[in-house]
Amino acid sequence: MALARNRRRERGIDYWPGFVDALSTLLLAIMFLLTVFVLAQFFLSREISGRDEVLNRLNGQINELTQLLALERSGKQDLEDTLANLQASLSDSETERSRLQELLSSGSGATEAAQSKIGELSDSLDTERQVSRRALSQVELLNQQIAALRSQLASLEGALELSESKDTEAQARIADLGKRLNVALAQRVQELNRYRSDFFGRLREILSGREDVRVVGDRFVFQSEVLFPSGGNVLNPAGQTAMTQLATAIKELAREIPDEINWVLRVDGHTDNVPLSGSGRYADNWELSTARATSVVKYLISEGVPANRLVAAGFGEFQPIAEGDSDEARATNRRIELKLTER
Repeated sequence: MALARNRRRERGIDYWPGFVDALSTLLLAIMFLLTVFVLAQFFLSREISGRDEVLNRLNGQINELTQLLALERSGKQDLEDTLANLQASLSDSETERSRLQELLSSGSGATEAAQSKIGELSDSLDTERQVSRRALSQVELLNQQIAALRSQLASLEGALELSESKDTEAQARIADLGKRLNVALAQRVQELNRYRSDFFGRLREILSGREDVRVVGDRFVFQSEVLFPSGGNVLNPAGQTAMTQLATAIKELAREIPDEINWVLRVDGHTDNVPLSGSGRYADNWELSTARATSVVKYLISEGVPANRLVAAGFGEFQPIAEGDSDEARATNRRIELKLTER
């Protein structure tokens, strides 16, 4: 009776590693989705950075135009001052001309001198009038340039306001995207966990009573001796039977999981830490573990499992689940693990 109780305890499932691995899987799924969120934020941040550069460039153009406008205004003021001086000089010349004409009319003795003086004043007056007309033309041109600068400045200010509005909208989209990603995170994790539970339930029913199959967390573990001959990667008849049952469960599950859930069944090959002999087919345990995982995947594909839902990976002896160099520990580490996860 004591021996029977010991056997029942040995066959019992230790659920605590299962809970730990389930939590680890949940954290990995959350980290993956958070990575997607960070990437989305990165691309949106790049778009916003580009808009910031446009805003900085527009602000620089506005500053340059403002300085140019100030220079044009200063030049206009100088021309207006010059024009005022010319007009004052013109007024003085006309006054002097009138005075000389009065002198001319009052005294005939000074007629020739007065006429000469009047001629000089007339020439000077004509010259000043020409300068005044040129100054007026320059003032008019400056007024037109100032009007054009003001129009360009108004356009740039409008573009700046539009860019700031788009920046605000982009920030709002980022916040909304974050909320939606958090919701999607929770939904995807819940859906994948539900289908993983269904898959495990079916496998437990199919493989119930087999002592060579263990559940470790969220993985089914087959001992290599059940599936392969020593040092080989070709499935033996017992292994083919187990993989046929597994393929049936996978195909049933594939019909139920929605297309938007990008799931895969990962097949991991593991060996013990005993080095392979140099005369064998495989150079080391890396090659052997990879070949065995690939052999399982190819057999499942031959049984109708979609190839895009399978992943093969070899870990050699570097992921043991039992420590030590005893025969029992090495046998435990020689295994094939099946894990339903998201791509």
